[in-house]
Amino acid sequence: MPLDRNLTRRRILQTTGSAIAAAAWRASPARAGDTPSPVMTRLSAYMSEARNLALPAEVLEKAKHHIVDTFAAMISGSELPPGRAAIQFARNYGDAKVATVAGSKVLCGSIEAALANGVLAHADETDDSWPGGWHPGCNVVPAALAVGEQFGITGMQFVRAVALGYDVGARVLTTLRPGVFESHKSTHSIGGVFGAAAAAGCAASLSAQQMRWLLDYTAQQSSGIAAWDRDSDHIEKGFVFGGMPARSGVTSALLVHSGWTGVDDILSGDDNFLLAQAPHGDSNGLIDQLGDRFEIARTSIKKWTVGTPIQAPLDALESLRKQSPFEAGDVTGIVVRMNTGSVVDNREMPDICIQHMLAVMLIDKTVTFRSAHDKPRMKDPAVLRERAKVRLDPAAAHLMTVTLAGGTRLTQDVPAVLGTPNNPMTRDQVVAKCRELMAPVLGAAAAAKLIDAALNVENLKSIRELRSMLQRG
Repeated sequence: MPLDRNLTRRRILQTTGSAIAAAAWRASPARAGDTPSPVMTRLSAYMSEARNLALPAEVLEKAKHHIVDTFAAMISGSELPPGRAAIQFARNYGDAKVATVAGSKVLCGSIEAALANGVLAHADETDDSWPGGWHPGCNVVPAALAVGEQFGITGMQFVRAVALGYDVGARVLTTLRPGVFESHKSTHSIGGVFGAAAAAGCAASLSAQQMRWLLDYTAQQSSGIAAWDRDSDHIEKGFVFGGMPARSGVTSALLVHSGWTGVDDILSGDDNFLLAQAPHGDSNGLIDQLGDRFEIARTSIKKWTVGTPIQAPLDALESLRKQSPFEAGDVTGIVVRMNTGSVVDNREMPDICIQHMLAVMLIDKTVTFRSAHDKPRMKDPAVLRERAKVRLDPAAAHLMTVTLAGGTRLTQDVPAVLGTPNNPMTRDQVVAKCRELMAPVLGAAAAAKLIDAALNVENLKSIRELRSMLQRG
């Protein structure tokens, strides 16, 4: 028997004693079976129509940059411990042969492929980053690829599915802020699961009604705890950021595609998603400028294959060296304007340790994928000597101050990091990054072929044409 609405209302208000909860209740009158709210109606209709909606030319180009960048992260990640673990999982448990696991010869079910490729894409710190605390590519692209392969969608539908995933995931995070993520939950997985589900639903060509049910099952699966920060092997982090949300989003889409029904509006009514996660949240944020503001255009691509907070310091050091060339031995100290409690402060993993990566940059004059993942080098006396020169100071006047022997001080600020929306990477720069990541795994010719196909993906008759290019020969 359904719960009495007034009894449920009294239970919520008595439990919370909160005026916010009362306001949220009054703003959420719908129940399962009732007419969906205007927000849900608009959102689900847009999600269903997205597969047929043309993208502005600049958004299409940016989407292709993020797709090839994510493919490169998947391919390069296949040789790292999290990637090897993901491929082994898919090999052991993926019975169906419908979807590709990148950087391997494995074909498996779309759910398993989404999980594996999601972990591959965040096996390190190579993938893209949205400014609100989310890595979209590592969950959205694997979800769209897995379901797209299952149903043989066109390359254009695939691109539109990816763009939709960025739009929906970002808007969910905006709507839930600020309170929910002050309670030890992970922005990365919650934004990721909604982004992946939207992309997968678009690839599965779901109707507006089915999109409403997809959002219901996605809300039930939205999870993630910020404890991933304590993972020293990056395997759990790869799961939380990439694999788990990609898998769960694909699961939502395939459940509904197979005929499952659910709650018509998980955003309003009894025990709805906002009441559970953020009673203060305004669901109108989910449809704010939908179709006019594309979140993929606000997402950064990393030049350096290291953690996001290290991008600006590496840019600064590179810029200083171009202006006034110096050697590592000339440097007596480096001050970086950054909190010492930052996630990258003296971490045990090379690619997210700012002191170590600046030391490598001083010695090598650049940072590559290989040097960023050379963990034994963290014990190299030469590197440790340079690392000891780096100090973090949140009160520093400039992003970076380099002091040379004799007392000369060089300062550098980076108003916009290369790869961010205000200083985007060119197509050629994206290609150069992807070539460096892919060629050691696939070979130069095969890498070039995949990059070219990804940058012309809208012309593919079937996304399955990418399969042979994504896999290792």
